Amino acid sequence: MSRRQVREKILQTLYQVDLNPEPAEKVIERVKKSLPEDERAFFGRVVGGVLTHMDRLDAVLSDFLKKGWSLYRLAVVDRAVLRMALYELMFEEEIPPGVTLNEAVELAKAYSTEESGKFVNGVLGAIVEKQKEIRERLTKEELE
Repeated sequence: MSRRQVREKILQTLYQVDLNPEPAEKVIERVKKSLPEDERAFFGRVVGGVLTHMDRLDAVLSDFLKKGWSLYRLAVVDRAVLRMALYELMFEEEIPPGVTLNEAVELAKAYSTEESGKFVNGVLGAIVEKQKEIRERLTKEELE
């Protein structure tokens, strides 16, 4: 299974958790069992990381949305893609930012709209320009 396919599973899981009253742990375990053993760690790290750091990730994302827009005004798929990509950018340092951006844009285009791909690219591109500052802020918040 490719990393892109794992990211699709991550996106689907985050989408389900956002909309479904079923406990997140049940959704995560069900999807995790369907993955090859060698991909489960990445899946668990990203899904768990997004859910653990969601408030801080959402605060960062909100700073990069157009004035007057809230994160909850976005389509659920776009919100999930942005959260997943931001988590990768901030906490998965071995993944090059260009890979994360490309994957996020492709997922947005595949699961949302063509405009979503452009939107996701714009938001994440602006975040990458300030990636070091944002990472330092998130790390500092984590230590407090």
